[in-house]
Amino acid sequence: MLEKLFTPRSIALIGASRTEGKVGYYTMCNLVQSGFAGPIVPVNPAGGELFGLKVYPRLADYPDPVDLVMVAVPADQVLAAAQEAVRKKAGALVVVASGFKESGRQGRIIEVELIEICRKGGVRLLGPNCLGVINTKINLNASFSKRSPQAGQLAILSQSGALCTAMMDIADERELGVSKAVSIGNKADITEVDILAALAHDEETRVIVGYLEDISDGDKFVKAAEEASAHKPVVILKAGTTVAGVKAAANHTGVLAGKDTAYGAAFKRAGICRADSFEALFDYATALALQPTPKGDRVLIITNSGGSCTMAADAVEKAGMSVTPLSDRLAAQLREQLPSAAFIDNPIDISAAAEPRHYAAAIDIAAADPDIDSILVVLAPQYMTEPAATVRAIVAHLDDNTPVIASFLGGSDIMPSRKELAAAGLPFYESPERAVGALKTMHEYGVWKNRPARHVVRFPVNRRRVERIITRRQRTNRLRLGEVKSKDILKAYGFRVPPGRLTTSPEEAMEIARFIGFPVALKIISPSIVHKSDLGGVRLNLGSAQEVADAFDLMMLRINKHAPNAIIGGIYVEKMAEKGLEVIIGMTRDPQFGPMLMFGLGGIFVEVMKDVTFHLAPITENEAVQMLKSTRSYELLQGKRGVKEVDLQAIAVAMQRISQLTTDFPQILDLEINPLIVGEVGNEPVVVDASMTFAPLPEEH
Repeated sequence: MLEKLFTPRSIALIGASRTEGKVGYYTMCNLVQSGFAGPIVPVNPAGGELFGLKVYPRLADYPDPVDLVMVAVPADQVLAAAQEAVRKKAGALVVVASGFKESGRQGRIIEVELIEICRKGGVRLLGPNCLGVINTKINLNASFSKRSPQAGQLAILSQSGALCTAMMDIADERELGVSKAVSIGNKADITEVDILAALAHDEETRVIVGYLEDISDGDKFVKAAEEASAHKPVVILKAGTTVAGVKAAANHTGVLAGKDTAYGAAFKRAGICRADSFEALFDYATALALQPTPKGDRVLIITNSGGSCTMAADAVEKAGMSVTPLSDRLAAQLREQLPSAAFIDNPIDISAAAEPRHYAAAIDIAAADPDIDSILVVLAPQYMTEPAATVRAIVAHLDDNTPVIASFLGGSDIMPSRKELAAAGLPFYESPERAVGALKTMHEYGVWKNRPARHVVRFPVNRRRVERIITRRQRTNRLRLGEVKSKDILKAYGFRVPPGRLTTSPEEAMEIARFIGFPVALKIISPSIVHKSDLGGVRLNLGSAQEVADAFDLMMLRINKHAPNAIIGGIYVEKMAEKGLEVIIGMTRDPQFGPMLMFGLGGIFVEVMKDVTFHLAPITENEAVQMLKSTRSYELLQGKRGVKEVDLQAIAVAMQRISQLTTDFPQILDLEINPLIVGEVGNEPVVVDASMTFAPLPEEH
């Protein structure tokens, strides 16, 4: 735990300085001026006095215990300072100096030694190369930040010291204030996982806001973030993305995963509200800190102009939320309270004659209606507009059940009202689009928080069969698995595979076709050929033995012509699958977060639109269904636009089986079923083609 970091009873600063411009001076200023009630011990070989406090030449000269030791000396003096802290039996050490692993090989060596000193001495290390730590509840500012933030509801976690300072500044500007702020720097010991675990149950924190450039341990991060998100919103801006795992160029799943997809999947799983810009980070945090979470996606828009009605409605629908038509009951109540010129629908245009009391009445009526989940108030300055009075009227009619956020358009005419909004605790935005972005994030967090309990189903499978195939392949270093063997593995995990056999002669191909029944498909099997169709290596719907023989000969002729050096394993004769909808399911293994499952429709949807979705394994039934729903093409699965409805439950089961397979066997680096033919309800999906790649055996040392 991090009690000695966040709630120390005493603090020492090694490197305290009386020279303005030095980190040791500003850190000492903050410690003293923040009003920390416990002992503050400045340490400097020169001794003397600083800010009215006795300066000790060495930490050992101070006779009493010290919980937290700050180190503000150059990198080459840090190891000695850390040893002083260990001898003093301090609980936590904060190293603000740079010049460690971020500076090159020599700095990395020093950092490794620093870690070892702290680990052996039982001291938790924050940094190095960090800003420090702040806890406003106990008036602790153990940092060299330019300012001490006001107390408030946001806990700030940042890998960047500069951005940590900027975030505290914005929190104050928006009247949110800060509960705790911590800059983790190089994360030599204390990481984002430790901070999330500490803040999850912190009573002073309502929302956690973070900036991260990388994540130290993917699995631990997801668990810590999930625990924190269960208690309060966690809003993260993730920068500096990494390549997501080992990918094969022939595999749609690997190609489409992209370098940032793993983080998106991890954040989704953990319930993190992900911001894609510094602006969005505080847009979301402000709304989540100040307003209740909406119960659904139905938004009522209240405004005083037709133009802002249109802008707001467009923004809501583009965000995938609902501009719900008013019920007759609600419309009648509003007509009684609003001007005769008002347009009573959703959006509600109160008109240019809107007075503060009209906004207040509309909010009161709407907030009490069970068909309204959130309210967006948009105000544009007009001749009769009273911004400041309108703000006071809105704030006076807020409640704890229905979130209300505001978008006040304009410049100097509206600016004083923005300050009143911030002071009153009502989130406000310069445009309806930004306001709706915050509402959407609030809604998604509410959906995640109210999700069903996670229950991962385990299917009966033939695990030993898969172990034998993988072991044999790894021992012979044949790591890329083609269609035939991939289907063997999938059959062992409960997938339906059409009957078929491999052959090297047209005569045998005819016999196989007669045995399994027409129509059949022929496919060339070759480790040298990735895209079989491009070279004429696939023939479909062959209805007679003669067609099979002719197709066999023609296929071999074309392959020999277009790929004369290809290694040919034979031709696979397979029973044609029933007609249905083609989907793709797959997995690519991220080095940090593990197996990422993919789902998408086949054809143009994956090739051109790249309409796919990802989720971390293991996956629950509910999460599998949500994957399907999150694609733009979901309505086709439901049987719209002239397409018959397919068995959605069967796809969800297939996703869960792939999840089980890839969590059971971490040797599988990537896997793809392309296509999986899905029929109507009651028809089991059929694997038409598949491939996978295994990791090599680890080298023996």
